[in-house]
Amino acid sequence: MTAGNRLRVMSYNVHSQRDDLAALAAAVRALAPDVVLVQEAPRRFRWRHGCAALAERLGMVVAVGGLPALGNLVLTTLRVRVHRTWTTRFPLTPGRHLRGAAFAECSVGPAPDGSTVSRFVVVGSHLSLDPVERSSQAGLLRAELADVELPVIIGADVNERPDGAAWRTMADGLVDTAVAAGRADVLTFPCPTADRRIDAIFVDPRVQVVDCQVPDTEQIRRASDHYPVLADLLLG
Repeated sequence: MTAGNRLRVMSYNVHSQRDDLAALAAAVRALAPDVVLVQEAPRRFRWRHGCAALAERLGMVVAVGGLPALGNLVLTTLRVRVHRTWTTRFPLTPGRHLRGAAFAECSVGPAPDGSTVSRFVVVGSHLSLDPVERSSQAGLLRAELADVELPVIIGADVNERPDGAAWRTMADGLVDTAVAAGRADVLTFPCPTADRRIDAIFVDPRVQVVDCQVPDTEQIRRASDHYPVLADLLLG
């Protein structure tokens, strides 16, 4: 395996924390991610407090998100340094939810093997239920990254299967970590009787996919209506 800095990334729709919060906290802590890209995080009244409370519950800190990103939230451990953050909002279609994305430029390292610091951008988003709006949002998110030269890691609830137009836009030029790990048949929604894969982590080809899994434990089954996606990565 190539030397580099390991990074464990989780993408998780937490169902607006409407389920078993103790199970959610225990499940995430047991998996020990370095970065969690949360969908359906607090986005309304006292959202800052809600996001901070969720981060504390998971043993992490807030990098960016909440209301400015319409419920998308980037959490990290102290191992990850956050250098720059920003958010975007997608245009509102009347009668539908306002949606957006959260971005954080981060770094990890150096590793014990002498690897240099690895810098990267993580992105979290949750796309529309409407196929036309969803496809437009996927295009807008990728356009937001057009000038980013660092390796990109995107975690999203795409709200469609891999054969959809929005999924193809999200994956264009990137690596679907589940496919790379030989687990493209593992389904993510609805928990616990999943019948489709609508959640994913996509990474820059410069990022090595060590593993990708959809963990399934009793705690996870109580924590949300989605299974989390967990990717182990190696940054050069």
